[in-house]
Amino acid sequence: MINLSYVTIIVLTIFLRGRMIAENVEVKDLVCGMKVVPSNTMFNYNFKGTIYYFCSKLCLEKFQANTSNYIETENHSCCHTHKKDITEVVKGAIYTCPMHPEVKKAGPGICNICGMALEPENLYSAEEDNSELNDMSLRFKVAVILSLPLLILNMGGHFFKSELLHWLINSSHFNWFQLLLATPVVLWSGFPFFQRAWLSIRTCNLNMFTLIGLGIGVAYVYSTLITIVPSIITSWVGSNKAIDVYFEPAAIITALVLLGQILELKARSYTSKVIRQLFELAPETAIIINSDGTEQEVAIAYIHTGDILKVKPGSKIPVDGIIVEGNSTIDQSMVTGEAIPLEKGIGDPIIGGTINGTGSFTMRAEKVGKDTMLAQIVDMVSKAQRSRAPVQRLVDLVAAYFVPVVIIIAMITALSWYIFGPEPEIGYALLTSIAVLIIACPCALGLATPMSIMVGTGVGAREGILIKDAEALETLEKVDTLVVDKTGTLTEGKPRLMNLLPIGNSLDHIELLTFAASLENGSEHPLAESIVKAAQAEGVILKPYSNFSSITGKGVTGLIEKHNIALGNKELMYSLNINTSIADTEVQNYLQQGHTVMYLSIDNQLMGIITVADAIKPTTKAAIQALQQTGVEVIMLTGDNHITASAIAKEIGINTIKANVLPDDKYNFISELQKQGHKVAMAGDGINDAPALIQADVGIAMGTGTDIAIESAGVTLMSGELNGIAKAISLSRITMRNIRQNLFLAFIYNTLLIPVAAGAFYPVFGWLLNPVVAGAAMALSSVSVILNSIRISKIKLSN
Repeated sequence: MINLSYVTIIVLTIFLRGRMIAENVEVKDLVCGMKVVPSNTMFNYNFKGTIYYFCSKLCLEKFQANTSNYIETENHSCCHTHKKDITEVVKGAIYTCPMHPEVKKAGPGICNICGMALEPENLYSAEEDNSELNDMSLRFKVAVILSLPLLILNMGGHFFKSELLHWLINSSHFNWFQLLLATPVVLWSGFPFFQRAWLSIRTCNLNMFTLIGLGIGVAYVYSTLITIVPSIITSWVGSNKAIDVYFEPAAIITALVLLGQILELKARSYTSKVIRQLFELAPETAIIINSDGTEQEVAIAYIHTGDILKVKPGSKIPVDGIIVEGNSTIDQSMVTGEAIPLEKGIGDPIIGGTINGTGSFTMRAEKVGKDTMLAQIVDMVSKAQRSRAPVQRLVDLVAAYFVPVVIIIAMITALSWYIFGPEPEIGYALLTSIAVLIIACPCALGLATPMSIMVGTGVGAREGILIKDAEALETLEKVDTLVVDKTGTLTEGKPRLMNLLPIGNSLDHIELLTFAASLENGSEHPLAESIVKAAQAEGVILKPYSNFSSITGKGVTGLIEKHNIALGNKELMYSLNINTSIADTEVQNYLQQGHTVMYLSIDNQLMGIITVADAIKPTTKAAIQALQQTGVEVIMLTGDNHITASAIAKEIGINTIKANVLPDDKYNFISELQKQGHKVAMAGDGINDAPALIQADVGIAMGTGTDIAIESAGVTLMSGELNGIAKAISLSRITMRNIRQNLFLAFIYNTLLIPVAAGAFYPVFGWLLNPVVAGAAMALSSVSVILNSIRISKIKLSN
């Protein structure tokens, strides 16, 4: 009998050894994603009986603060890639049809209208899926391998004098051999077409797959019946002669349609290339600075708002944020399209995915995950690629009638050849009707508009031009008038304080600046910011204010040290019955220099004037000239006074200006232009521009402007430079011209060859169109449209 003490010792030894091994096995830190050896870390936490280990105190604290979130994240997505992490992928992404965005489904599937494979609404919401392309490629390879012998045997008899070949062709078993080869091609390789054709019939949405399914299906079923039960067919036809089979056309057409589908899928994948490239700008990891000052490299997914990060020279900026220490030059070209690196220092915003220069700095994370500018760009561009241009409605209307009409033409063709055609009547009837169905297949018609829109919006994203939807892209082509705001659009939008002029002897320069800056400290207007910054630079101590009020288009008022203070334009002074004539001479001089003049009153008495100037953007003048050369009239619409506006307009070459306008005036001015028959684009960057941006036929927002302006616009220029408008209009014209070319390429095959396929020219010229040739022509039309659409990406946009 074994001594129990020995057993106890053995069991205890095994247990302790197992625990030692377990403690030396690496486990995952659920917060930062790093590997941790339990025996080497002092940071652990027991949650519901399970011990979790962490690499640092910071990770432990984050886990304790939001334990359920990390547990849920781990359970649902323990093997996230960085691309999925950075955008917080949601399980069960919504998929939609490229041609019919109203069709939506949770997960991949087929559009019940056109039969196309659905794609994810947002590219970051799903892994790149090539399963359909791989499936179609495999089916195509099988179709080619089995179809080529059919083609060689059937066509070889006409070109080669081989006794063996002729014996095989004339053999009573030849039809069975063809059936054996054609069946896998038609029934397996062509199964997706029959599946989609049946869906189109069941849902009463006849489409290209309806024609393909009918054409291939009729040829195969008829040929199979001839092979298996020839007596039934001969009795039906009323002839004892050998009847031809059409396995070869059925198989070859299946292979050709599969080739067209593969080319289409590759082209659709190509259109997503730009978005994928943007998506891949995000780095995989970031260096986080812990509360104790130590640095730690963590996966980008575990960065939270407020985290302090270190950015080394030459590295990618991990998320959107603000520099809190240090300075550097940032290359933002991949996001904004602007090639010149920008100087950034403390307090300046930076964009995730852009590239740091030679400096090193510390930043605070402000926006992470799907809230970053990079994620929003991906979202906007992918939505634009799924949107529908107005011209697509006409295409849809034509296609809705086109397919039923083609089916009717095919039936009339078959009946006519069966009644009036030569022998074998049923053979001619079958060949011509199948040729009609195949040549008329509107594959290219359905691709004509979406392909151009997808490539066009992708090119726009590459150039820093974000297009919200296809309608905006189409409308830009027709724009003949561009209305531009001045501040932040033509100018840098960062005005600087230029002059302080006390009126009388009551205040000196510093006192005047103190009152003005103290009151403007409650305003978010760019002019107010320039005054406050100037006061801070002078070391002025701001005074507390109360009863602050902002009067749109006029200025601000408030109470400082029991004095009523007002700061604004001449209209504000008039409304308070304050006489400004004493300063008219000085004001006129400043206005002619392009300065904005503000009046300061204390207790309803004019005490001084302040002038602010906003530098014109370096690219503005060239952009105005480029727009005017394309036939677009540029009009400046500004809330600034007429003299200042005229000075700016003269310098940059704008001939028409409207000054002293309020937000409502901008809206009404654009409405009036539209009533006169103009197609109007409006470019602006502020909250006050939002109503006008919405009213315009196309709203164009500066990417450096406010969120509400960007939301209100159809086009956003990420660089904030006006030359982007010339590029956007050029892109629109190129894309719309490309769409018209595509529609021509699609219709020319369909319309010209349908009569030939139907045999209309047979009585005179003896012309007939073999279904195989019809299939090749159909595939060629799709290839032509795809190649023509991709050509957009090779065109350089003009400035």
